[in-house]
Amino acid sequence: MLDATNMILAANPKAQYETHKEEIDRAIQETLGGGRYVLGEQVQRFESEFAAYIGVPHAVGVGSGTDALHLALRACGIGAGDEVITVSYTAVATVAAVEMAGAQPALVDIDPDYFTLDPKRLAGALTSKTRAILVVHLYGQPVDFPPILDFAHTHRLRVIEDCAQSHGAMYGGRRVGSFGDAAAFSFYPTKNLGSLGDGGMAVTHDAELARQVRMLRQYGWDGHRESLCAGWNSRLDEIQAAILRVKLKTLDEDNEKRRRLAALYGRLLKPAKLNLPPERPNCRHACHLYVVRSAQRDKLRSHLRKQGIETLVHYPQGVHQQAAYRDRNLSSGSLSVTESACREVLSLPMYPELTEEEVTTVCRAILEFAGVAAQ
Repeated sequence: MLDATNMILAANPKAQYETHKEEIDRAIQETLGGGRYVLGEQVQRFESEFAAYIGVPHAVGVGSGTDALHLALRACGIGAGDEVITVSYTAVATVAAVEMAGAQPALVDIDPDYFTLDPKRLAGALTSKTRAILVVHLYGQPVDFPPILDFAHTHRLRVIEDCAQSHGAMYGGRRVGSFGDAAAFSFYPTKNLGSLGDGGMAVTHDAELARQVRMLRQYGWDGHRESLCAGWNSRLDEIQAAILRVKLKTLDEDNEKRRRLAALYGRLLKPAKLNLPPERPNCRHACHLYVVRSAQRDKLRSHLRKQGIETLVHYPQGVHQQAAYRDRNLSSGSLSVTESACREVLSLPMYPELTEEEVTTVCRAILEFAGVAAQ
């Protein structure tokens, strides 16, 4: 059994800071010495670099991933009286952003293999008030784009991508975030591209949408600080932008480390009685999380904890099951696949600094629980 002081963590943002400590510390000191701490050169450069990375012309730094979703929705004209189709199997932030925009979420089910929005559920959720589809690339897995985009085009709906867990993920050779009208990224510390605080980014191909988000993030100001529309205060600060510029340079390398660890999990856990995460065809999973399914999830989690292995559950409840939402009739059709996943999913340790030895330790503990000898 591992000593508690040597626990294998489910996520470890400190390890990534330590990996890049010298360069991050230098970037912070240079920013502090520069004298501009809000919406300065570091934010401008990071916006440009991140836009180029995603493959879009425009990126706007904001205070959080939730704000990026909210402001993207607002810029797309989504507001009071509108409905936005999205999933219940997601972080509450997805649904909160819809309501921050003044719109009503219409929650649909996921497909059982990839945990992303099931395109077959869209028709049943469509009403005369539907204005947008908010897709979530969950765990780093891209959604099934073609039928979703076709449906949106047919019904003249906006498509907004929630890319909070999918920095660097690809569908058909294009990065997620480049498919919809707009997309939102979170830089929460545990993300594939994580800051050392909060931060977010809205990206788009549309210059007018980008202009709207830039105004909305700062009181609706134009270049002369006149509020042309009602806005908010949601700005990515200079220090976080400087840190993110350092880490962006190794994002693909870090994602490749995640993919190698995911492949190792897959090989070692093959004998175990678990549903292992597949990768959608024609996609490149970002492996933000490595999520397995087990009918004995809670017992397995307890067993791993006793072995000094931390796990997490993303997510133990759908949004529609939580106290703030359960009596509000937000569901559009059955959410049985969502509810089944919530009972069975378990996120195993996953981050670039995790070692193959640690993954092997995790897998041995799981095989022990399953009564299977390690290969």
